[in-house]
Amino acid sequence: MSGEEDSVDIIARLTPAILRALHALEFTSRHISPGTLRELVKAVAGRNDDLGPALAASRAAQWPERLGPVRACLEQSGDAAAEGIAAFLRAEEDVQPMLAAYRALRGYARAAEAIYPLSAHLKPVSQFFLEAAARDDAELAAKLASADPARGGVGYMHVGGPAGTRGAFSLYVPEYYDPARAWPLVVGMHGGSGNGGAFLWSWLREARTRGFIVIAPTARGQTWSLMEPDVDGPNIDRMVEQVGSDWNLDPARQLLTGMSDGGTFTYVLGLRGDCRFTHLAPVAAVFHPMMMISADAERLRGLPVHIVHGTQDWMFPPEIARSAERTLSQAGVDVVYREIADLSHTYPRDENARILDWFLKGVE
Repeated sequence: MSGEEDSVDIIARLTPAILRALHALEFTSRHISPGTLRELVKAVAGRNDDLGPALAASRAAQWPERLGPVRACLEQSGDAAAEGIAAFLRAEEDVQPMLAAYRALRGYARAAEAIYPLSAHLKPVSQFFLEAAARDDAELAAKLASADPARGGVGYMHVGGPAGTRGAFSLYVPEYYDPARAWPLVVGMHGGSGNGGAFLWSWLREARTRGFIVIAPTARGQTWSLMEPDVDGPNIDRMVEQVGSDWNLDPARQLLTGMSDGGTFTYVLGLRGDCRFTHLAPVAAVFHPMMMISADAERLRGLPVHIVHGTQDWMFPPEIARSAERTLSQAGVDVVYREIADLSHTYPRDENARILDWFLKGVE
């Protein structure tokens, strides 16, 4: 085959292999726990057998110069996905298997970020970064197709330093952003030892589908300043103000959410009287009745809070979340409580749609 034909064939092989690997990492991330690790390793084994040969073929081929950026995106994404799966398969052999498994799953964000630029050019990649129910939505597809992929100020970006820089943030603005209307905002906070550059990908698919802006901050320290909210709290406010100066944010639809320590910090910041956020959604979080001492009674009345917790959470037992529901409800908070039977201590991306249906109710 000619170089052109060869590269088209490689794209047709490598793209689905990468997306299958990403789906495998998503599945693993959703179901990971000490009790499921061994079975997940068995389930993932072999899921990326086609990825290695496709990467090798790409590296051996003579790509046309004009397709060099496509090649770079695919090979970087394929490497990150393959490394993530390989590291996960080795996790059981580590002295700290769960820590090794969580570390391996970081490959997902690197792979997603590398392949995302191709969403403007390759339909399977574009569909991957949409909610499943919207992947055949002709109106949305047309809206995305008409967006200029070279337009500045849209897509994902890292502000204040590379992805994961302490005290900085990552941002996603839908490619079809129109400043004529106010856009809902989701601020999503990572768990302990995580970072915003990785956590952004927990929300990008839904933001691209439904049309809202996402800020994913990175804590100043290894985790959020739970005992000193004035360390990370004002920094998050500055991020929102900075984004609001460049993009049109809807002040009536601003969601603060987070996983684990990020969920706990959602309570710490969100119950205070000076909090700017209109809705709170703590996930797999710690709640203690002592938090109510610094809470503002007037703010609590009717405050929309959506709690998500796993029955199988081995780090923070569900009794903590049940206590939060009782305490907040008694204080007048408008609480939605979701306890998920098969969820352990991990972020349930499949709950995003339900959270957003609640948060965006009445928004066109």
